[in-house]
Amino acid sequence: MVSILMSLRTRVLLLALVVAVAVSGCVVQRNPVSGNRRVYGYSWQQELQIGKESDPQIVAQFGLYDDPALTAYVERIGEAVLAESHLRRPDTDPEFRIPFTFRVLDSPVINAFALPGGYVYLTRGLLSHLNNEAQLSVVLGHEITHVAARHASQQAASQQLGTLGLIGAAIGGQAIFGGSAGENILNIGGTAAQLLFLRYGRDAERESDANGVDYAGRAGYAPDEAAAFFESLKRIGEQSGSSIPNFLSTHPDPGEREQTIHQLAARWEQEGASTVRQDAYLAQIENLVIGEDPRQGFVENGTFYHPGLRFSFPVPSGYQVINQPSQVAMVEADQKAILLFALAQDATSARDGAAKLTAQEGIQAVESGPATVGGNPAYYVLADAQTESGEVRLLSYYIEYAGNVYTFLGYAGKASFSSYRSTFERSMRGFDRVTDARILNVQPNRLRVVTADRNAAFRSYLPATLPGDFNPEAFAILNQLNLDSPVERGEKLKLPR
Repeated sequence: MVSILMSLRTRVLLLALVVAVAVSGCVVQRNPVSGNRRVYGYSWQQELQIGKESDPQIVAQFGLYDDPALTAYVERIGEAVLAESHLRRPDTDPEFRIPFTFRVLDSPVINAFALPGGYVYLTRGLLSHLNNEAQLSVVLGHEITHVAARHASQQAASQQLGTLGLIGAAIGGQAIFGGSAGENILNIGGTAAQLLFLRYGRDAERESDANGVDYAGRAGYAPDEAAAFFESLKRIGEQSGSSIPNFLSTHPDPGEREQTIHQLAARWEQEGASTVRQDAYLAQIENLVIGEDPRQGFVENGTFYHPGLRFSFPVPSGYQVINQPSQVAMVEADQKAILLFALAQDATSARDGAAKLTAQEGIQAVESGPATVGGNPAYYVLADAQTESGEVRLLSYYIEYAGNVYTFLGYAGKASFSSYRSTFERSMRGFDRVTDARILNVQPNRLRVVTADRNAAFRSYLPATLPGDFNPEAFAILNQLNLDSPVERGEKLKLPR
């Protein structure tokens, strides 16, 4: 868990990533893409170190999708596109010939981003919305460009950002959907959060689009296929209401990018780049988890359940739940209070966890003592702490359960804490074992790839009942079709299993 001595705003930032890298000031170095020398916030070696230190944080924060074959497939396409990039040209300085790491994150959010040093991440949500290998190649080329052109380090220099800002640029600025890290990754909305995380300028995004098309075309793929994907992004934004007015966003509008892709791809059509490989791609995403994976925890009727770890606890009414592999964050509607739940990895017992909390510098214990929660040994701490935004009061429960120690941490401003304490305690003391077979055996929704057996409108292929929060339009978008689009016999469709 991140230190509890941080303001809520700082904590939301650090939910995206916590990393510590020494800053030695701006440097003048070469750009591998343009070949020109310019000012960067970090040296190339520092960028490599940032990526190396940050990657484990990303993996811990979001989790990797457990499908080695799919990951190997993405790596294979990524390496093919990378081979055509500026980092692999004959005249490339050997310093820039770094290895890349391609990862698939276990998130339903439609997103891709890259970190300095050659780390590229795609979510399973994004993969479910691509239709073929050509589209995947352009997305990968886009992210490779962000690394090769050193966009995050450029932005760090121009905005005099610290390390956290650099990573914020990498994650927030590269959200393909065009929103913010706060909204797209943490599911926290609001114009303020959006503007806080917007980092890359339009020129950087357009350069990445242009090179993404170029790299894909050089690899033999038909980059014009990617235009349909950007059309899908535009439709998703319209459906969800999450799109940002174009003048506020540093990202080109998805509709604009769709047209740009057509223009950029025209050259490669003339060059004969025509590889699409839809069947091969769809075979790889067959059975892909779509939507939230309930095996990792879900909320039902005001209760959070974790089938794999066999526990549950009440969720405060009106609180937004952000379920991540490393923790469950529950945020009060006005963001004046937050309740966190996580595995206390450094605690050997409930008492030990509480002792380590009160031993932290700046923590002043008010009261503490043993307790029993759900029949399990527990220990609670009520304490005060000073933060950048003022004094807060916090309540923490450490609970021993099934060989692990879990911790709840709720905090708010000291003056208002009393109005939240009973809410916190209802969740903390409501922690209990799950025995309901229906909960324990719940399974995620998955994609199945079917071959159309008749000529008919797409909507006729949808089942009467759709899973989770999906509606018919969502599946039409996922297939890059409209509900009334004609489907010919023999076409491949992505439908719920």
